[in-house]
Amino acid sequence: MGGNHTQIEFILLGITDRPCAQTPLFVFFLLIYTVTLVGNVGIIILVRVSPSLHTPMYFFLTHFAFIDICYSTVISPRMLADLLSEDKTISFTACMMQFHTFAFFSTVECHLLAMMAYDRHVAICHPLLYVTIISSRVCWQLVASSYLFAFFSAIIYTWCVFGGSFCGPNRIDHFFCDEVPVLKLMCSDTHSSEVVIFAFITINVVGTSVVILLSYISILCTVLRMYSSQSRARAFHTCTSHLMAVASFFGTKFFMYLQPPSSHRSLDKVVSIIYTVVTPMLNPFIYSLRNKEVKGALVKCRSRFFNHWQLSSTVPAQKSMTLLKEK
Repeated sequence: MGGNHTQIEFILLGITDRPCAQTPLFVFFLLIYTVTLVGNVGIIILVRVSPSLHTPMYFFLTHFAFIDICYSTVISPRMLADLLSEDKTISFTACMMQFHTFAFFSTVECHLLAMMAYDRHVAICHPLLYVTIISSRVCWQLVASSYLFAFFSAIIYTWCVFGGSFCGPNRIDHFFCDEVPVLKLMCSDTHSSEVVIFAFITINVVGTSVVILLSYISILCTVLRMYSSQSRARAFHTCTSHLMAVASFFGTKFFMYLQPPSSHRSLDKVVSIIYTVVTPMLNPFIYSLRNKEVKGALVKCRSRFFNHWQLSSTVPAQKSMTLLKEK
């Protein structure tokens, strides 16, 4: 990644500079990160071991959970380490790689949410053609294309943010290497970089938002034509979890990245915490607590595990009783 940078390292100022708040924040965010890992890994395992969940919707959900794990892991470990450390320096290369991976997983998540909306659109509006349109091959092609497009988009983002000269202050007023605070440190003109970044963010965020919006407009029109209130309620219920995830993810993205750099303020850190730390933790609960299929599969897995454990503990006891009788 080229550039006439002279800085070899940056200093992340972090969430807060108050020492008394850093330990409680460390415990709080460590708990959130742990719940994020357990919840999303749990979703992936549950879908893998439950035949009833081997559908395109849950195929996309497993990738969504995987992206949430990676997305959170790019940010949280470094943030947690900085809360307990006095040395908050980060090398130019490490900062650049953190931003690149963050941009990559963030872009993939945008596209996955659009794919999940399209999946719901086909399932509700064209149920008889669902298996044909959303085949296993199509699912893999959609996911692979989202990863590929996100990778190239992340390269362009990273080039625009880190491709200039850094010859002034090296203090990043943030808890990770994000676009706006890093661009503020650039000595060279950032206008062209901001235009390119804005264009690609518009393509990725607004483009996927349009796909989601059109999918739900079509779903709404189809649902309103249904005669049965029970069918309407079932159709709306299948979309609720996805709409909640869309609102939490895209709401913060629009706030952060589709406003002029001069409009950014101290509230940015709070919003960044929501979409980088809190949202990946909430998604497993959104998709499990409000989903009857996931809850049903969870109950079956728990019963299967309990029966297996009960059987494994009963067999040795029966063997020992048999041996005692033989003696």
